[in-house]
Amino acid sequence: MTPLLILLFGIQPATAVGTDLLFAAATKSGGSVVHGLARSIDWRVVGLLAAGSIPATTATLVALSQLDLRGPAAGEQITRVLGYALFATATLLIFRNRILRVYAARVAALDPRRTAIMTVAMGVVLGGLVSISSVGAGAIGVTVLIPLYPRLPLARVVGSDIAHAVPLTLLAGLGYWLVGSIDWPLLGSLLVGSLPGIVLGGYGATRVPDTALRIILAAALVFAASKLVL
Repeated sequence: MTPLLILLFGIQPATAVGTDLLFAAATKSGGSVVHGLARSIDWRVVGLLAAGSIPATTATLVALSQLDLRGPAAGEQITRVLGYALFATATLLIFRNRILRVYAARVAALDPRRTAIMTVAMGVVLGGLVSISSVGAGAIGVTVLIPLYPRLPLARVVGSDIAHAVPLTLLAGLGYWLVGSIDWPLLGSLLVGSLPGIVLGGYGATRVPDTALRIILAAALVFAASKLVL
């Protein structure tokens, strides 16, 4: 969403990030309700992630508030971080299964204490990354949680990641709102447009092979990232 807003509509980077964060908070809230009703959320994992991401998000927002977010320097930095985050997400989409196989073959099971520490640390990384670029709470979060919690069903991994993204994106989005970097009419249009998009996307996703879907998404992300960074 953020690169589309920047590249196709010419939205200022900070405004694109802030608007996308609140858009994600709204749409992921619906996903959290669905996963909550299905009991596919591990709230302990959500709490550990939030223990790292909430302080990191707050610190990042404080640092951003000291900058002129509408200035060219801040816009350039946000765009660069966004581009690198898209490259990382595309890489994980393509090589996720291979990365997980290598991890399983070389790393023994972690003890609960170390797993908890690494989960909080991952929350710190996501808090900073999402606050600057609005990217990272999806593919990156899930890819890291799978090896950390190999016995957790995939549905609970995804549900936990979505549930954690709600307070993360909401807090970050409110921070951008406080510094005046939200386009409210644009946000309203995105939310209205997302309703038929969700229906069409859900219909098509069940009919496209997983590998093909990941390659298409990764190619789109790489193209957007190259336009932002290169």
